[in-house]
Amino acid sequence: MITLGIETSCDETAVAVLEEGFQIRSNLIARQEHLHERFGGVVPEVAARAHVEALNPLLADALERSGCGFDDLDGVAVTTGPGLVGALLVGMAAAKALALATRAPLIGVNHLEGHYWANFLEHGPPDPPYVALIVSGGHTMLVHVPELFRHVVLGQTLDDAAGEAFDKVARLLGLGFPGGPALDAAARTGDPHAVRFPRAMEGSGDLDFSLSGLKTAVLRYVRAEQAAGRAIDVPDLAASFQEAIVDVQVSKTIAAAERTGVRTVLLGGGVVANTRLRERLTIDGEAKGLRVLYPPPELCTDNAAMIACVGAARLARGERTSLDIPADPNLQLAT
Repeated sequence: MITLGIETSCDETAVAVLEEGFQIRSNLIARQEHLHERFGGVVPEVAARAHVEALNPLLADALERSGCGFDDLDGVAVTTGPGLVGALLVGMAAAKALALATRAPLIGVNHLEGHYWANFLEHGPPDPPYVALIVSGGHTMLVHVPELFRHVVLGQTLDDAAGEAFDKVARLLGLGFPGGPALDAAARTGDPHAVRFPRAMEGSGDLDFSLSGLKTAVLRYVRAEQAAGRAIDVPDLAASFQEAIVDVQVSKTIAAAERTGVRTVLLGGGVVANTRLRERLTIDGEAKGLRVLYPPPELCTDNAAMIACVGAARLARGERTSLDIPADPNLQLAT
């Protein structure tokens, strides 16, 4: 079975072709950081326009590299949400046109489900149950997956997502956009204990997160140091901020696994590329007898292979999506 995947939920235009659901024949991404860098964040209208310009050439290139043609497609998978509505509509319009022209069935995919399914492209599908930690620019959440395609949200951020916090603090420190990779790099030479930032909701007893207060604490610290005429040690500050986020995510992920009785934890989303988060969850998780899996960095960020992977599995079980499905920028991860 050959499945084509399209992902345009934010600022990456991505197309992939998969064989038998897990074998990647091609996986291409056109990035837009250079368009949004001067704004310090993604501008929705700019992102949508860039998707329009990039998608058709990317489709042609992905099919050529995969050795497939339109007539070889057994299914077309596309992200239907959550995301930026204008960006989603570009990918969905292309997917619907392909499905109509080739008579290949269309399958809509939840972007969040795709993030933890990226693990299956690297490790093969582990047997449920498991807990998934999904951390990205727009989401921070813990999900219990008692069986495939069934989701129970255990907790999520009450305000900002982890990726958004990384980007805003990186901008404050002059590290550029996107901020996550730059902050991660700066933190590697810093002392994570140099500044004690708050661990919001670490002892709340639930599995929710909050990051807005941490951002404010970093801003106040920087302003106080500047007012006192002291230079900011960027590596120390980056490492301390990063550790505050990682501490809470690690402790709550392990608590989620213990409460649900699962032995496997899957990580998904762009923030999972963070080296400290991967390191801490692996070490602390294994100390609790947990198997912790995460995708390679190129499959952590938004990509179409993860969308095609979910789509192929849903098509194989007989699911189909109507061509009149709308984009849903607030799509929830539910059964």
